[in-house]
Amino acid sequence: MDATVAILAGGLGTRISGVLGDTPKVLGPVAGRPFLEWLLDRLESQGAHHVIMLLGHLADKVESHLAEHPRPNMIIETVIEPEPLGTLGALRHAGGDLRLGDIILINGDTFVDVDIKALVRRHKEAGKPVTMLCVKVEDTARYGRVDLTEDGMVRRFFEKDPDTHGPGVVNAGVNVFSPRAIDLIQKSHGASLEQDFLEALPQNTIAAHVVDAAFVDIGTPESYAEAARIMGIEDTGETAPPQT
Repeated sequence: MDATVAILAGGLGTRISGVLGDTPKVLGPVAGRPFLEWLLDRLESQGAHHVIMLLGHLADKVESHLAEHPRPNMIIETVIEPEPLGTLGALRHAGGDLRLGDIILINGDTFVDVDIKALVRRHKEAGKPVTMLCVKVEDTARYGRVDLTEDGMVRRFFEKDPDTHGPGVVNAGVNVFSPRAIDLIQKSHGASLEQDFLEALPQNTIAAHVVDAAFVDIGTPESYAEAARIMGIEDTGETAPPQT
């Protein structure tokens, strides 16, 4: 895989802190292994060789884990934000570390059973600054919804609404950014990648790659508890670490 992978893993994880305690969300155990290991397994199996971890809260624990579990076939670097900057701020802070050609940006609490190479091919064919991985779900209320044009471009975003239920397409937390998009990020303002950057881009700027695939984010206790089942791995009963 030619593109570099950047993993956003610096958030405070406030919604799940009651379950994980002082364990970083990206290291939350799923079926007896840190979630990050499942994510890296998936990326490595699809040919990813270069990963940049964008860290912040509890970064030292993630760095210690990476040092104790090296991957000979992957180069894994870390960039640590000096203070909580938000998802967009973390990308701006990474700056030159991301000027490496196309970047696949993945939320560190998200797992999608998808062919990443197909996503990259879609990005190259579309020729847009951003290509967003979108997943079909039965209920968009928790995630918000993405409205697409007939030719597969993102037309607009709808905020999550617990009162609006039904099937649809959602942002899966995986995006491919061209160098042009990285330049735009460097000139951007605000903290939220979704609200302050992606939703502010002109129409016909973001291509969509829509899949029907297993998808989970572990950002809430409810989804975290379901992660092993959705990912199709055997749960050993060690999902939640002891509290400290």
